[in-house]
Amino acid sequence: MSRQTSKLPLEGVRVLDISQVMAGPYACMLLGDLGADVIKIEPPGSGDQTRGSMGFKMKGPDSLGFLNMNRNKRSVALNLKSEAGRRLLLKLAEDADILIENYRPGAMRRLGLGYEDLRKVNPKLVYTSISGFGQNGPWADRPGFDLMAQAMSGVMSVTGYPDSPPVKCGVPVADIGCALFAVYATLAAYIGAKNTGEGQYVDAALFDAAMAFSVWDICDYWGTGKPPEPLGTSNKMTAPYQAMQCADGYFVMGANNQKLWVQLCELMDRRELLADARFGTIALRLANRQALQEELEQTFRGNTKDYWVGTLLANGIPAGPILSYPEAFDSEHGRARQMRMEIDHPVEGKVPNIGFAVKLSGTPQQVRRHPPRLGEHNDEVLEELGISAAEREQLASQGAFNA
Repeated sequence: MSRQTSKLPLEGVRVLDISQVMAGPYACMLLGDLGADVIKIEPPGSGDQTRGSMGFKMKGPDSLGFLNMNRNKRSVALNLKSEAGRRLLLKLAEDADILIENYRPGAMRRLGLGYEDLRKVNPKLVYTSISGFGQNGPWADRPGFDLMAQAMSGVMSVTGYPDSPPVKCGVPVADIGCALFAVYATLAAYIGAKNTGEGQYVDAALFDAAMAFSVWDICDYWGTGKPPEPLGTSNKMTAPYQAMQCADGYFVMGANNQKLWVQLCELMDRRELLADARFGTIALRLANRQALQEELEQTFRGNTKDYWVGTLLANGIPAGPILSYPEAFDSEHGRARQMRMEIDHPVEGKVPNIGFAVKLSGTPQQVRRHPPRLGEHNDEVLEELGISAAEREQLASQGAFNA
């Protein structure tokens, strides 16, 4: 049983979220889930690009994609191309702890809102830039999206099956991976700033994140000199460890050490495989992977995936079904882990959201704010800055809040 202490871990930390689409908004949402006051700065009129263009819409103008990456934030619609809008951002930055942006490299600097500009008004500020390829290097100016990062980092070269057309990972590993790396680096820099009084600049790239995920695969290349290739569901280090066909489809299993291999053969009543010279060691089973799969599937096709998953697990051999998203989220375990939740929204009603991916015992994450409507908190945030209604009207006349 978890208990809620008086404060969430990041309560009192102010984050300026000047990002759109996925990696930046997701990173800022994670900080918001941990208690940070996240102020999402959006272009007037259109707002975050994903409000209108990322998946199914329910009742209002915002897509479910937006609604799943922007809880626990306040929205301020601010025209950063106007002098008045830039002045307001500098004012907001004076008391901020963290700023996260994901515009093309150099865009914020050209607006006079780069790290060197903002550190003049707040030396403690941690300023994180998320981009496709980083802030330097010959590819830095290229538009950066998850697909390009997967392709150019090497990830797509090991995804799919041998001799198949290129295949990307089914989920945006570069985007989400970059968000996670950005969060841990940003929090480390924030802790450093608390200790030293000096913030710093964090440069996070989708390309770098995707390459960092390749720690296992690249070791194979560095050790052998041979670039790794796609293996479908198989594993380059051990076998059998993959999806197997049975009577009613596929399931996954792994007899990935010698003890489990012996147990598997005995359980399947295939003891002759233990004497087969092709399969005596892990190295031999890898070398004869296709023949191994064919031998095992001869037996697996004699019964259903439920039978085999249950039988293997009962005998200590790792196995599992291949679930669709509805099956995974609605599974007994998915429900127990609270991986689907619903958020109350003033326009949409109940909005489905993915649950918290990690659980804290003393300060469990909370949904304190619904995904904001565009500009919903303009007056609230500006009042906190001490800007009167008359001053807000003057700023509006100067283009601070207009597209």
